[in-house]
Amino acid sequence: MNWLPDDFVHPVRVPLPGGHHLRPISAADTDLDYPAVMGSRERLWSIYGEAWGWPPATMTYAQDREDLLHHEREIAEHKAFNYALFDESGTALLGCVYIDPPEKTGADAEISWWVVDDKVGTDLERTLDAFVPQWIADAWPFRNPRCIGRDLTWKEWLALPDKA
Repeated sequence: MNWLPDDFVHPVRVPLPGGHHLRPISAADTDLDYPAVMGSRERLWSIYGEAWGWPPATMTYAQDREDLLHHEREIAEHKAFNYALFDESGTALLGCVYIDPPEKTGADAEISWWVVDDKVGTDLERTLDAFVPQWIADAWPFRNPRCIGRDLTWKEWLALPDKA
């Protein structure tokens, strides 16, 4: 059984209050993604490292491009979604939102997100924190999404039983 209805059409551009927007990431975004990820690598590793092994300290530009190509394929196949957070002009990647099928029991989707280091604690981060759960509720067909790092910690998530 697919985790999304067959007729579900994912959003392709999602405006946020303040002029920023989300859109599905692609390999063409590597020039913006690589500096965003590696510039925030230590904090991102503290969030995602234990669960995903990402981002590795030695990640190269080519490896990031391959990772984004993988995300692009997943999005096209509706297997998982990575939305990049862009400034109004689309010239700066400022974070990402992940919408994944559940790996652990008790949810029908697993959602997480981040902003680059220099946006932590800013209005943009607060806007994203308020926006994502509401957007998921309004635009996605989930009944019981789990926001990892918000509803529960990553450590608590790791301790949950794997989905069969």
